[in-house]
Amino acid sequence: MAERFADYLHRRAAPIWEAQHQHPFVQGIGDGTLDVEKFKHWVKQDYLYLIDYARLFAMAVARAPDLKTMTKFAELVHAVLNVEMDLHRSYAREWGISAEDLEKTHKAPTCQAYTDFLLRTATLGSFSELIGALLPCMWGFCEIGVMLAKHGMPADARYVKWIRMYSAAEFVELTEWIRDLMDQLAAGLPQTELQRIEDAFLTSSRFEYAFWDMSCRQEQWPV
Repeated sequence: MAERFADYLHRRAAPIWEAQHQHPFVQGIGDGTLDVEKFKHWVKQDYLYLIDYARLFAMAVARAPDLKTMTKFAELVHAVLNVEMDLHRSYAREWGISAEDLEKTHKAPTCQAYTDFLLRTATLGSFSELIGALLPCMWGFCEIGVMLAKHGMPADARYVKWIRMYSAAEFVELTEWIRDLMDQLAAGLPQTELQRIEDAFLTSSRFEYAFWDMSCRQEQWPV
């Protein structure tokens, strides 16, 4: 049986993804030892990231090849804006930070570079490249969420909420759908196009690792 294209991409990025799994930030969520200031940095930066991620899904609605795919991406826009980002807003409320203040946060260099890459890919690349660039975020978070859930929940309720969000059956189902879509889009494409998709997937995977690292270092602009 031929290897699924999505699985091929995953295999090509395996060292990057394994490094994510072992990153101190991810491990700190899993065992509940993550410094809350580092987590706060992540919440603020990921909130800004998700605003652009929702824009990318909206662009996918416009570029989707059929109504069924359009509808699914429209559902994803809603899920990001009203479910995933609401988790971030709930954390912010605990810290006395309003949604307006979250939105006014300045992107750190890594967050800025990652969202710029995604938006450039969505604008200049093919629809298939866009899916290849989007896939590592959703799939990576799902894989991490499921992995951490299997190890048992930490004592810190904040991290329990995080793990439950990204290991939820609904999130797993959406991840499987976008993986299947990647396979469907890749079928019959020339090698040059497949290579561009792979390049986008690997770049996003590297940015995913860099995002954890950014939060662990509480990265700011130097000047």
